[in-house]
Amino acid sequence: MNINSGIKQAVILAIGIIMLGFCIKSGLESVISKDRKVVVKGLAEKEVEADKVTWPIVSKEIGNDLPELYQKINATTRTIRNFLVENGVKASEINVNAPVVIDLNAERYGENRQGYRYNITSIITVTSHNVKLVRGIIARQGDLLQKGVAIVDGGYENPVKYEYVAFRKMKPKMMQEAIENAEQTATQFAENSKSKIDKIMNADQGQFSIEDRDSNTPYIKKVRVVTTVTYSLKD
Repeated sequence: MNINSGIKQAVILAIGIIMLGFCIKSGLESVISKDRKVVVKGLAEKEVEADKVTWPIVSKEIGNDLPELYQKINATTRTIRNFLVENGVKASEINVNAPVVIDLNAERYGENRQGYRYNITSIITVTSHNVKLVRGIIARQGDLLQKGVAIVDGGYENPVKYEYVAFRKMKPKMMQEAIENAEQTATQFAENSKSKIDKIMNADQGQFSIEDRDSNTPYIKKVRVVTTVTYSLKD
């Protein structure tokens, strides 16, 4: 009786050990499976034409007679405005800023040796979504010289600015392309490690950037998105 009881206990103990082993094995496999993942970056790029242009047109007048200078700058402003309208720019796309007057005799530092007292600057800003039209006018701005108007280079303070504002419309599609690119990279990694990708564990919103394609064609933009995606792996 004691022998049979001992055998039963041994059998139960053995079964328990076996079951425990299976549980431990299953748990370890589960932990290992959860830890098996790959983190990759996906990239999508696209070149687009700018759909908005801002063109500051700068003109200057210098002299000693302030009322006369105001008349000259106003005449120059009218000539430029008419030139723009005649070439297809809408009146609503033209903004005329108030002239800025610098009295060189009133400068705190240094002595005025220019031979004139006043420097008047006028800026007319064209803001348009018709980029091709405005680019064509910019190329022909030399025609204003025949009308007695010289446009001053805007420099760093007033450059011609090209933008791509329809970016939000293409954002979902580019995100999809970036994720597809990430999946290709993850699949290649999985193949090299003798496994397969399972599902997406995590994906960020992507980092978007819009830059000029190069310095010679600022009206061509390069849109770029980089996203980071985490995939789980399986055998």
